[in-house]
Amino acid sequence: MTYFYLTLLIFSFLFGICIGSFLNVCIYRIPNKIKVYDGYSFCPACHNRLKAYDLIPIISYLVLNRKCRYCGCKISPVYPIVELSAGLLFAFTFYLYGLYLNTLIVWVLISVLIVASFMDINSLEIPDGVSLWIAVLGVISFFIPGLLWWEHILGIFAASLPLFIILLLTKGGAMGMGDIKFMAAAGLLLGYKLILLSLFSSAIFGSIIGIFLIAFKKKGRKDPIPFVPMLSLGILFSLFFGNSIINWYISLL
Repeated sequence: MTYFYLTLLIFSFLFGICIGSFLNVCIYRIPNKIKVYDGYSFCPACHNRLKAYDLIPIISYLVLNRKCRYCGCKISPVYPIVELSAGLLFAFTFYLYGLYLNTLIVWVLISVLIVASFMDINSLEIPDGVSLWIAVLGVISFFIPGLLWWEHILGIFAASLPLFIILLLTKGGAMGMGDIKFMAAAGLLLGYKLILLSLFSSAIFGSIIGIFLIAFKKKGRKDPIPFVPMLSLGILFSLFFGNSIINWYISLL
């Protein structure tokens, strides 16, 4: 590993945590109908304007001892979790792909998935704009050399049809149309092979996390559980490791 490569890897992490700070703004403001780009950063509790030194990703949270400088209210741990997650995922993406179009597409995808996941956790809803962003990334990915466009068109149906059948069978009890649109857009981006693996791995992640939440009495058996975080985990898992898993499976046949 050269010093230049290591420098870019560190830059990817630092860039990721800075983007994560912006994602926190999106997670709070979009559901509350507040313009993302207008105005200044403020404390959600006391609405005091935050200074630049209050907004340093991760560091400000630790220096301020997890409390607002002005009103003393606790700062949600979601803020550093989002920032650290974005930083680590950005760095890992660069480690896998280098600095190419693939990396930029995945960085945007990671950002969209983080925002969608925490919106779903907070309200069990995601705006259609999230799916639109992923679909746009899918169209952009058509410019990647060697990509078979028909696999990605097929991915739309490979993702949406199984979920639509589940929606009909459960009468909306398991998931909603927002989840189906979300995965249809992801199918366009990933293609049918990776999106099918994504659905399978999402079900595994969902089962494990659901059992954990019920075991520790965070959720009851009949309580709704946000599924977009599980779908997002499945998408990233398939994106990062899917081709290796598929090739390994084919070698066994």
